[in-house]
Amino acid sequence: MNRDSAQDAVRAGVRIDGPIRFEQSNPSDRMPPGHPPVTFVGVPRPRLSWRIDSAPSGWRQRGAEIEASYPDGSTVVVPLEGDGQILVDWPFTPLGSRDRAVLRVRVSGTNGWSSWSPSAAVEASLLHPADWSAHWITPVAGADSADPAPLLATTFAVDPGLLRARLHVTALGIVVPHLNGERVSEDHFTPGWTTYDKLIRFRSYDVRALLGEGENELSALLGNGWYRGRIASLPIHRAQSYGDRLGLLAQLELEYADGRRVTIGTDENWRTAPSRILANDFYDGQTTELRMPARPPLQAPVERLHAEVGRLDLAVAPPVRELEAIAPVTLLDGSPAVIADFGRNLVGWVRLRVTAPAGTTVTIRHAEVLDGGALSIRPLRSAEATDRYILAGHAGELLEPVFTYHGFRYAEISGLPPEAIVELEAVSLGSALTRTGWFECSDPALSQLHQNVVNSMIGNFLDVPTDCPQRDERLGWTGDIQVFAPTASTLFDVSSFLGGWLESLALDQLPDGTVPAVVPRVFPEETTLAGWGDAAVVVPWVLYQRYGDTGVLRRQYASMVAWVERVRILAGPELLWRGGQQLGDWLDPLAPPNDPAAAQADPDVVATAYFFHSVDLLSQSAAALGLGDDERRYATLAERIRSAFSAAYVHDDGRITSDCQTVYAMALAWEMIDDAAVRSRSGERLAELVESQGFTVATGFLGTPVVLLALSLAGRTDDAYRMLTTRAFPSWLYAVDLGATTIWERWDSLLPDGSVNPGEMTSFNHYAFGAVANWMHRTIGGLTSLAPACRTVRVAPVPGAGLTSAVMSYDSPYGRITAGWKLVERRFELELRVPVGVTATVELPDGAVISAVEHGSYSYATEVDAAAPAA
Repeated sequence: MNRDSAQDAVRAGVRIDGPIRFEQSNPSDRMPPGHPPVTFVGVPRPRLSWRIDSAPSGWRQRGAEIEASYPDGSTVVVPLEGDGQILVDWPFTPLGSRDRAVLRVRVSGTNGWSSWSPSAAVEASLLHPADWSAHWITPVAGADSADPAPLLATTFAVDPGLLRARLHVTALGIVVPHLNGERVSEDHFTPGWTTYDKLIRFRSYDVRALLGEGENELSALLGNGWYRGRIASLPIHRAQSYGDRLGLLAQLELEYADGRRVTIGTDENWRTAPSRILANDFYDGQTTELRMPARPPLQAPVERLHAEVGRLDLAVAPPVRELEAIAPVTLLDGSPAVIADFGRNLVGWVRLRVTAPAGTTVTIRHAEVLDGGALSIRPLRSAEATDRYILAGHAGELLEPVFTYHGFRYAEISGLPPEAIVELEAVSLGSALTRTGWFECSDPALSQLHQNVVNSMIGNFLDVPTDCPQRDERLGWTGDIQVFAPTASTLFDVSSFLGGWLESLALDQLPDGTVPAVVPRVFPEETTLAGWGDAAVVVPWVLYQRYGDTGVLRRQYASMVAWVERVRILAGPELLWRGGQQLGDWLDPLAPPNDPAAAQADPDVVATAYFFHSVDLLSQSAAALGLGDDERRYATLAERIRSAFSAAYVHDDGRITSDCQTVYAMALAWEMIDDAAVRSRSGERLAELVESQGFTVATGFLGTPVVLLALSLAGRTDDAYRMLTTRAFPSWLYAVDLGATTIWERWDSLLPDGSVNPGEMTSFNHYAFGAVANWMHRTIGGLTSLAPACRTVRVAPVPGAGLTSAVMSYDSPYGRITAGWKLVERRFELELRVPVGVTATVELPDGAVISAVEHGSYSYATEVDAAAPAA
């Protein structure tokens, strides 16, 4: 039987959605015409995934064939049995460095084979240290931190018959590579931020389209970035940069039709010159002298750089890219300057085209809010957030930085004469993550709140998950991402982004298991922090749940165990983690403004609760990895901690020590109370506390992500809705009503009269409190994953708070799941789409349950009580 036949494919009625996807990959963004895009991988056996776009009712995958075609003309087809289509093990001979193959897949079910998927080209990048013949280089002189950004370059000849060209590049600092004056890529801030003496990432590019026969030039502009900027050298951070001298490592590999291979690598033959970027820093901005040539004469020598560097790995997280250009909504008179309002808080820079006399200095300052009609720069602390340009006097000069970014809604532009011609827009930057989650509902304020969560994530997921993008901080705080990971991994595909960050976490972890407060690590002294260090366990578990990736658990398992064992020592034989320096339920709104760690929740109760939570997740992780002994050992430990917690802190009447919302929320959300009657009374007490606060928020960083979930588990979803929708301070909608377009660090970053909170920490772009979106997805949207990768899901919307409709869509690894509901008087109507490979259980508000709902589109309707929502 010819299984390739179109007739067989039509009979199967199965269509594969797009080409095979590769893990640990770095897609190239420039390809010669007629060539399939190349995906570079950093491992010899990348796992493979595919989606099935459509199939007949009742169809299930029973097998697959994966075909690999190689450059020598050979083809290998490997049959696979079963329904696996997510992160399938590489079935071919492992790839070596520079090996290439073109893959496609087809699947079989009860009625024949599908047609083949589109082809996907994969190429292994440089996998071993021996693959590098290039050397680290740096300017001999004139490239100190106070000097202009250096430009380094070399020339080389390209002969006829060039087939392929690959550029592998990284830097100590950040690098913008060019070939023949054209940017190699639209990537920004390459190679990103790591602890450089342990790990440095590089990127690989297909650059054939940028080369021509004859003489060519490869150049690279180097900036300070994280390596040599103030972000590392602040006294409260490292107090010193990672290194004093910037470095470049670049290797261009040419392959000809006759089999010749030529490598052009960084060495002492390169030359350098100062560029027209006079100063650059992430905190302070960039100063550019446009009267200097864009490509100065390169005459100064370079030398080999013998810096302490870590291993070189291919960067596989999405690069930082320009995401959107945003026109100002209004121009305000800030005489003698102009203040541009871009309508929302964002992260990036301002791009201008200006026609003005030579020597004119244009200054752009940035801020998130105005105070008295002027930029509010006090929240920036020591960050200058200022870009300066000295104009050359040409028509339509482009003013745009390359080595800095800012968090802002407002930009003050000064120095332009009245007759100047100006075009301006804001450029939004962030890691180029793929959007996977969407939510909207009939309440515009709740829809705006959700959009604010998305906006804050976009701005703060910039190579690492930062706390804020504007002031002299911008660090990868572990506690923030620990609480936000479930929301983040729903809204965007963060598998490789957070997977790479977790690798840095493990490398930065102290020998005793302590996890740094921020990753990459910058603080010289560390303490073991509950809720922050638990990121070592929680984030890998979340990635496993979202993407079905046991690989991330396997890679991080030693780190997870090290953290848990560190806390076990601190907890002692009583298994109660007491004492020590803790941040606790950070930024509890009832804590003193100048002491954000002085929360209502007893830090010992919070610490022991987190101890239990991490041990419980570690036991489940061991089970997922098939580590039976570890699973049993940590399950037993979790039960002992649960008992110790209850004995020490939970009373028969359900009260928990410190009697505040956070301690009840944790105990209920993480199922820490065995006795059903006591648990019920704890739930009642939580509801009492919420009502006593007028349904305003009384939780900080650690309690807020679980308080609405705990109310729902206690049968008080109506109270959870009232808490979500209250508009009094402190609440989520308080900020929305004041015009917020991102999530704030403090519940009152802006005071009711519109003035800025006087506290030292006042960010208007902090995603942590946006973790509430996870409850919105599960309860309003009604979508909850019941198995890794959403193999099985629960669809159970719970209407409330007067909402009349909501739609939740999630692009799971198997495909898009969409649940949309509306209320028409007392009639509840649900529209559901389930992708191939996913099975749903549908629970309607009247209590009806429909099990084993497979792929397809469905409509459900039922009559509902017009009263408050069900639990």
